[in-house]
Amino acid sequence: MRKLHAFNGGVHPEGHKGESTGRPIETMPLLPRYVVPLRQHIGEPARPVVKPGDRVLRGQLIGQPEGYVSVGVHAPTSGRVLAVEPRPVPHPSGLADLCVVIDSDGEDRTVETAPLDWRAMDPSALRNRLREMGLAGLGGAVFPSFIKLNPGARRHIPILILNGAECEPWITCDDLLMRERAADILAGAEIMRHMLGTEEVLVGIEDNKPEAIAAMTAAAGGRGVEVVAIASLYPGGGGKQITYTLTGRVVPAGGLSTDVGVQVFNVGTAYALLRAIRDGEPLVSRIVTVTGHVVRPGNFETRLGTPVADLLRAAGGELPDATGQIIGGPMMGFGLMDEAAPITKSVNCVIVKNAALFPAAPAPMPCIRCGACARACPAELQPFELYWYARTRDFGKTQTYHLFDCIECGCCSYVCPSHIPLVEYYRFAKSEIWSREHEKQAADQARERHEFRAFRLEREKQEKAEKLAKKASERLEGGAVAAEDPEAARKKALLQAAIAKAQKAKEAVRPKNVDNLPPDKQREIDAIEARRAQAGQAEQAAETEAKR
Repeated sequence: MRKLHAFNGGVHPEGHKGESTGRPIETMPLLPRYVVPLRQHIGEPARPVVKPGDRVLRGQLIGQPEGYVSVGVHAPTSGRVLAVEPRPVPHPSGLADLCVVIDSDGEDRTVETAPLDWRAMDPSALRNRLREMGLAGLGGAVFPSFIKLNPGARRHIPILILNGAECEPWITCDDLLMRERAADILAGAEIMRHMLGTEEVLVGIEDNKPEAIAAMTAAAGGRGVEVVAIASLYPGGGGKQITYTLTGRVVPAGGLSTDVGVQVFNVGTAYALLRAIRDGEPLVSRIVTVTGHVVRPGNFETRLGTPVADLLRAAGGELPDATGQIIGGPMMGFGLMDEAAPITKSVNCVIVKNAALFPAAPAPMPCIRCGACARACPAELQPFELYWYARTRDFGKTQTYHLFDCIECGCCSYVCPSHIPLVEYYRFAKSEIWSREHEKQAADQARERHEFRAFRLEREKQEKAEKLAKKASERLEGGAVAAEDPEAARKKALLQAAIAKAQKAKEAVRPKNVDNLPPDKQREIDAIEARRAQAGQAEQAAETEAKR
């Protein structure tokens, strides 16, 4: 029996899991149009490689990875590219983002695929193929999987954890996936184990999912995988929390689970990895929970790019008096601005709200420093201090209190008796810090460019002066130069002859109207000529001194 460790804080919100677990996973029918965002993962968005009018097949690359932290984006069906333009996307900002709009031809033809021989492939080549195939974490963070599958200088990660906790209320897509496709999930974990050099594989599942625990335990027989039931406590599915619960290893502040020899993957990611390697199928679909105030709550295998409005219709549509939708769970999710926004790799749940299920939040009141938020914080932070400094825009102090260790789980807001939306303040502070860091980096780059330009101009000036000095030195050598270069000597002789001829012509010119001048005018002319002669002598003396 494995010893479990209890992390600090956490809350017990009402689960609402039963509403969407009564039916098997359903497959969404083929739609006439899909809107596929190019930004579906953490990092740089994919770069479009198709244009309007192009014909595409299901699984064809339509977005090329751009930069290191990026993965590919693929067509969810065959058809014609209608547009590559900004469209509404599921994001807290409500802003549009660049999408590839595909009109389906109804044939759903696919690109040629082939399984990957993962045991024989070079690990780096295998990771690059997964990058091209669009693999990203399906637990919500959507971090590129090929990066997490690189053990780096350690050469191996001792412990691999498959995260099946699914602690957020209402969401059940991982639960149904484990019930129905447990063997495929563990087959994907076997590939992960090979790539990471893992010695121990653990599967953590909250104890409110007995069917999933039973299915995964049966599939784990003979695989050397341990399935562990953990307590139902939100946010027990957080990466640091499940690492500590199962291993007792504490991830350092600002660090990653790999710092303590652990790597964590969502069960949905393991399943998508198997399909990519066994079937050669890029990530073009995922399972999404549709629940709340709808006719038939359930879980649907949904192609990426499916508009939310079509997914809601597959669940029978919204019931009367619906008041909106939440993308994700009620603790960490956000309100949907436009039902035309499509399903992406990060969307694991759509919850339809009504006034009974999600009453309006009370007006926030002043903080009374009761400390309830600190007791509930699973990251062992001081949320009330972070709130005060974020509110007063003292972002330096927020970092002193480890703002970026906050996982935005919402426990502090959940227990706050003053109903302060604490997480919103933390998100605001993080965005401001990121923005200022970006501005600072841009300023630093501009300064470096300016300094390099000044250095380059000074260097060019110095090189030019050295060249001129070298030429002057060569001229002073005189005869040697003439001997070495007869043509230069000839040109120099012609120039000197021309100067002498001009001088004689000048001396032959006699000024007019200077005869029989009065004595005073003659004295003025003599003085002017004397000054000219003196200036000429001074100029000759300076040239002689310079030549020395």
